Amino acid sequence: MEASLECSSPGIKLETQSLLNNCHSDWKGILIKALETMDQDYLHQLIYDENWLPGKEKLFAAFSLPLDKTQYILLGESPYPRKESANGYAFWDHSVSSLWSDNGLSKTVNRATSLRNWIKMLLVACGELNSDTSQAQIAQLNKNALVQTAQQLFEGMMKKGILLLNACLVYSEGKVPYHARQWKPFIQSLLSQLAVVKPAIQLILLGKIAETVAQSNLPVGLIAEHPYNVSFITNQRVIDFFKPLDLLKL
Repeated sequence: MEASLECSSPGIKLETQSLLNNCHSDWKGILIKALETMDQDYLHQLIYDENWLPGKEKLFAAFSLPLDKTQYILLGESPYPRKESANGYAFWDHSVSSLWSDNGLSKTVNRATSLRNWIKMLLVACGELNSDTSQAQIAQLNKNALVQTAQQLFEGMMKKGILLLNACLVYSEGKVPYHARQWKPFIQSLLSQLAVVKPAIQLILLGKIAETVAQSNLPVGLIAEHPYNVSFITNQRVIDFFKPLDLLKL
């Protein structure tokens, strides 16, 4: 990843631009323009306040995927509310390692409701399961040809060109609506710029925050409920969209 700040702008302070150190250089100019649409006092507070997730080093982690490799933007809601889980990528719970156990899904996956439903949906999409997505059924599957860890799953998504972005990039306790309002202009600017520079990017909108924020001219590949909802597992539109991507296969 590039760490250069060559795309400097007088509109935002150099200290604010330092938040972009871990994103790919492809994104620097676009992200700086998007940051200029935000409340600069709010951004200043983020730099000097440590009490938010995922933290400064991981804030723009999703943009480690180069722009020229990005085919989709999967827009979730906000970061996980736990330090060990939030890593700057939408839906990727960093506290989860192994996906499977002898009993089916691993204990950490079962505790992570959204991830659990994601995996069950993908098992249906790839034909491993039908309507019965119970632990007992998952335990019977031969999973040797499937991804084994959360890291493999989400890195595989990125290799398929899926950028894992939350509509609100910051979480702090009791302030979810506040942060969502602060990031709305950023997301709108980001999507508007992409509609010009790479108009073929498709949006994957999951959850109500993502659906209301993403008012852009980019094509929408999928709008669906948040994976936290059990209906996500059997939503035929979701299954049909993800089936050709084959995200569970090694």
